Amino acid sequence: MQSDVMGIPPPPASAVTLESKVAFLRQATSFPEPTYRVEAIETHMSWVFLTDAFAYKLKKPVRNDFIDFSTIQARSFYCQEEVRLNRRLASGIYLGTVPLAFNTSGHLQLTDGPTIVDWLVKMRRLPMHHMLDYAIIHGSANENDIGRLAARLARFYRSCAPIAIGPAEYRNRLLFRIDAQFLELSSPDFQLSSEQLKSIFQAQRNFLNSMSALLDARVLAGRIVEGHGDLRPEHICLEAEPTIIDCLEFSRDLRTLDRADELAFLALECERLGAGGLGALLLRSYSQISNDWPSATLIHFYQSYRASLRATIALRHLKEQQFRYSPEWPRRAKAYLQLAERHAACCR
Repeated sequence: MQSDVMGIPPPPASAVTLESKVAFLRQATSFPEPTYRVEAIETHMSWVFLTDAFAYKLKKPVRNDFIDFSTIQARSFYCQEEVRLNRRLASGIYLGTVPLAFNTSGHLQLTDGPTIVDWLVKMRRLPMHHMLDYAIIHGSANENDIGRLAARLARFYRSCAPIAIGPAEYRNRLLFRIDAQFLELSSPDFQLSSEQLKSIFQAQRNFLNSMSALLDARVLAGRIVEGHGDLRPEHICLEAEPTIIDCLEFSRDLRTLDRADELAFLALECERLGAGGLGALLLRSYSQISNDWPSATLIHFYQSYRASLRATIALRHLKEQQFRYSPEWPRRAKAYLQLAERHAACCR
C-alpha cells in the first residue's frame, strides 16, 4: 500500500497524535457533508466537533482509575456503547460510529480506509436554545417543560429492569465512594477547608449509619436501575418529547444507581444554575407520575453526595495541562462544596 507517487507508506495508527486528529477535524473540508464552519470543544474526556447539522465526538486516549480509552479498540468499543446506551433516551439523535482512517494516498479521511486510526460518535446536532441549561439561564424554562421531562424520565425508569443487588452491598458502594472523595479532596494541593470537608463527609457517613433503612427500602423496592449516570441540564433538550443525551457510557457500575439519586442530582444542578424551584417541581412531578415518593431526607443525602462528587470531578481538571491554570475549576469545586454542606445539614 503506498501513500503517494513517492511510494511512502502511511504511518501506523499509533503514530498519529491526538493533536494531528484534532487539527484535521477542525477543518470544514474534513467532513462528508457540507458545512460552513466547525466549532471544536474540548472536554475532560473528549473533543466534540460541531458542524452545521451534526456533532462528532472523538474520545481522548485517557487512562486512569475510572476510564481506559488508551487503545483504538477500547475507544471503538465505548463509541459503540455510547450509541447503544444513548438511544434509550435520544432516539434518532445518535446516528452511529464513524472511522477516522488513512486513505490509499496516506491522507486522513472521515470514512473507512486501509488503516483506521480512531473512531468517532456521530450525532444530529440539537438546538442550543432548547437545552435545559440554556433555558434556565435565559429564564425560558417553564412548568410544562418540567412536566414533560418528568413524564419522560418516569417512562424510562419503568423500562429499566431492577438491578440485583443487596442492601448491604449498595450501602457499602456508597461508603466506598464517599471515603474516596474525602481522601481525594483532602489533598493539600487543593487547599480546601479541612473543617468543611470533615463536616460534609461525616454527615454523609452518619446518614449511612443512622438512616440505612431508607436506603435498604429503595433496594428492596427495586428502585436501583441502570440509569443515565450523568443527568445534567446541559444534556437535556426540551423538545415536545424531551431528548436526553450524553449518558455515562464507560462504567456500568457508575450508571447503576437509585432513581431518586439520579433525579436528586438533576434537581441539584437546576439549583446550582439558580432554578431550585424547577428542580423541586421536577421531583414532585416525577413522584406524582410514578407513585415513587423518596423521603426529603434521602434526597438531601443524595444531593450532598452528588455535590461533593462534582467538586471532586471539577478539581481533577487541574491534573491536565490545558486546564491547570484556569480559575474556573477551583471556583466550581467550592460552589459544589457549599451545596454539599447545605444539603448535608438537612440529612443529619
